[in-house]
Amino acid sequence: MRVIVIGGLGNFGVRICRRLSLEDGFKIVATSRHSERRAPATDVELATLDIDHARLAKQLKALAPDLVIHCAGPFQNQDYRVALAALACGAHYIDIADGRAFVAGFVAAVQPAAEAAGRLAITGASTLPALSSAVVDTMRNSLRALNSIEILIAPGQQAPRGVATMAAVLGYAGKPFPWRADGVWRVAHGWQELRSETFSFGRRLSAACDVPDLVLLPGRYPEASTVTFRAALEVSVQHIALWTLAAVRRIGVPVPLARWVPGLNRVGNWLDRFGSGTGGMKVRVVGIDSLGQRTTNEWELIAKDNHGPEIPCMAAVLLAMKLGRGGDMGAGAKVCMGLIPLREFEGEFARWNITTQLSDSIS
Repeated sequence: MRVIVIGGLGNFGVRICRRLSLEDGFKIVATSRHSERRAPATDVELATLDIDHARLAKQLKALAPDLVIHCAGPFQNQDYRVALAALACGAHYIDIADGRAFVAGFVAAVQPAAEAAGRLAITGASTLPALSSAVVDTMRNSLRALNSIEILIAPGQQAPRGVATMAAVLGYAGKPFPWRADGVWRVAHGWQELRSETFSFGRRLSAACDVPDLVLLPGRYPEASTVTFRAALEVSVQHIALWTLAAVRRIGVPVPLARWVPGLNRVGNWLDRFGSGTGGMKVRVVGIDSLGQRTTNEWELIAKDNHGPEIPCMAAVLLAMKLGRGGDMGAGAKVCMGLIPLREFEGEFARWNITTQLSDSIS
């Protein structure tokens, strides 16, 4: 299978290229706007591709893809030209999008082209919603009823992060978005709703973020009265600074955060000396168990040694491996929910010494 990884030299794309290059039967081509950069592995080809070019479809077709994996974020302000170009080439398509509007609108925009091509187009093949929904699906199986879902991600300060990730984070800082709380849709604001959270590796401040799960999980589990997502940075001063910038934007001050992305990313790199390479994720589900008792189940993931950035890449890797081995997942446009059960992530967790633990308590 010939796989074209768009953004293949970026923070996540390079990891997907390296991982798939270890599998038999794959020919990996990493694309970038800049042709002078080095390949992520000796058996990975390089190609120049600009997703904003007017002749994108023609350029992509020249690369003869069987599968296109789109990693060139941020996705918050993108349209679906890459997916449509991939399908026009007769290729399958996967992206690691985490933009709420992008993921939520994907099926309606891409389904006709996917059906016409007889190919699979999948969005959200990343931590959210691919892994998060797999965890909720697993925990839901042990409950008679589901009341609430809370998801938290806590990246290690020293874990590599790209400019695109920083741009995505700052893009919704201070901006309003709806999330479901106590049975009603309420307005939250990016990087506000400050709260302290305890992980097995320490205590951190957390704040609200706008992600696809906030609209997808209420649709998948309409009985859940609360669905929230927060991120928790390791260095408190950085978290409070981001909270402050978000608060200033929230009250209407036109803070030019988009222009500050490179500089703020450099500040984050300087702060790495005060953090670690340990991060993780937590999914907390409250519901009624088989005995009729109200119970709180918590699933926690711990990633050490700066391996946290491998997690957003796993769903795309697993889907590519399924397609490469002839797995029949049908055709059409889909959001990456229910496509990869939690057990299928376990081999990738083990590869990177990532551990998970599950606890429950009567509440």
